[in-house]
Amino acid sequence: MLKVLLVDDEPFILEGLKLLIDWEQEGYEITGTAVNGLEALEFLKKERVDLIIADIKMPQMTGLELLEKIRKEALSDACFVVLSGYAEFGYAQQAMQNGCTDYILKPVDQEILLKVLNKVMVLSNREKSDIEKNRKMKQAYLARHIISLVQGKFDQLNLEYVREHMDCTQGVRYVEIQMEEIFDEEGSTDQEMRVAQRTLYHLCMEYLKEDSDLCVFDVSVNEKIYDVGFLYFDRVAEKANMMEEEYLEHFREYLEVNINKPIIMLVGKKVQDISNIARSYGNTCMLRSFQGFRTKKQIYYYEEEVQVSPDGLVLCKESLDRLLKMIEQNNHVGIRSAVEFFYEEMGKMGTCGETMTLNINYLLFQLIHLACEQDDDVNQEKILRLISESSFETGIKRGSKAHLARFACEYADYLSQLRKNVSRGVLSMVEREVKENFASNITLKSLSEKYYVNSAYLGQLFRKKYGQSFKDYLNSYRMEQAADYLIHTDKKIAQIAEEVGYRDLDYFVNRFIQVKGCTPAKFRKKML
Repeated sequence: MLKVLLVDDEPFILEGLKLLIDWEQEGYEITGTAVNGLEALEFLKKERVDLIIADIKMPQMTGLELLEKIRKEALSDACFVVLSGYAEFGYAQQAMQNGCTDYILKPVDQEILLKVLNKVMVLSNREKSDIEKNRKMKQAYLARHIISLVQGKFDQLNLEYVREHMDCTQGVRYVEIQMEEIFDEEGSTDQEMRVAQRTLYHLCMEYLKEDSDLCVFDVSVNEKIYDVGFLYFDRVAEKANMMEEEYLEHFREYLEVNINKPIIMLVGKKVQDISNIARSYGNTCMLRSFQGFRTKKQIYYYEEEVQVSPDGLVLCKESLDRLLKMIEQNNHVGIRSAVEFFYEEMGKMGTCGETMTLNINYLLFQLIHLACEQDDDVNQEKILRLISESSFETGIKRGSKAHLARFACEYADYLSQLRKNVSRGVLSMVEREVKENFASNITLKSLSEKYYVNSAYLGQLFRKKYGQSFKDYLNSYRMEQAADYLIHTDKKIAQIAEEVGYRDLDYFVNRFIQVKGCTPAKFRKKML
């Protein structure tokens, strides 16, 4: 509802205006009346309105003087409409020159009043739209500067802009917000992941309201994490009369309920200055790396998950990931080189035994994960036994370079054999499944469950062989069947669509156009 202030020194005119139309039905609410300009000014000091309708001639302060004062001193951004008689038309023209929205001649005609109100409504909506666009542009610009700080890729300009447009007087944590199950979504494309991520981002902004600037999108874009970032300052919880843990849990629950997916938060260590926020972000990246071999929680705090020694605790993630890549490729030469690189990095940092344990634990967990990725049904206890028997319980001190290299090569051979066993024949079974049941609701997940293969790994195998996702392969096969029906049968297009697996005719037609370049009807006509 747009709020209206009526100003006229004649009470019967004020009452007449109130009764002339159904203001509420038109989207307006009369919030006040005044008998002259001075009284109107007093009202505007207390209340904000969207529209002022004022008589041109009034005692003490005229409508024209009221308008001039409001515009000169920026007392209100409300639209201004003057009431005037024919004899006062010159004053009305002057008012228009001073930023008056419109004028209405007395006696006030209902139709004319409605036209003026419609004009004001259009102007108001346009102004609100412009304000919202401007707000979003400013927010996006601020977000870019914040992301530069979070990534540690900033200059003094980025830092000054953030400090100028955000209250950074308190210490701050970086909080990574994830949809726990998003990575398990079968057959999800990058675009679908982005849509889910965008939904999460908007929910975060809705919850934070006036603090929505603290929410950032796509910090980890290149890693395809599909996360949302949140800069937590203590003032946010204080405004809600909550402690930090209580606030974050309440925030997490709100997101989980509204998106209907499990939500987890990774909370970095607090830094005292926004210029060091990249350190807190690095903490969340480390927590992310530990996912799976830690106690399952909904909110992970860096200080709780990583017990830092006086010498510091360092995860050489980049060099370990390099080693893991070589193991996955079963590249023995690359494995030995990666092990050498890892130990060189550890030596330069002068790390202690506690840090070595952390790094080896990270490696072992990732190795178990690699095996499970090949085969959902793999026996994890067997893998753990293989790990211990192959390397670390053979009388050789855990952390030995030679035995790490030997173990890594042995494990690479094991993974290679596991991969061959799993992939052998499974793709042919999936192909047969598609040919026989393409019209039914078959998914990569249902097929992986049927043939006891990890869905992510099956998807990788499928993409490697066919150069496309299972979903795209299935749709392409359905389109070829549809094309064959169009050429060799006289079935109606709606019937063909249903027989190849599409219940929505419009969706089928659009998909057909994408693949064949024309509508099914045109295709049939062209081919016959």
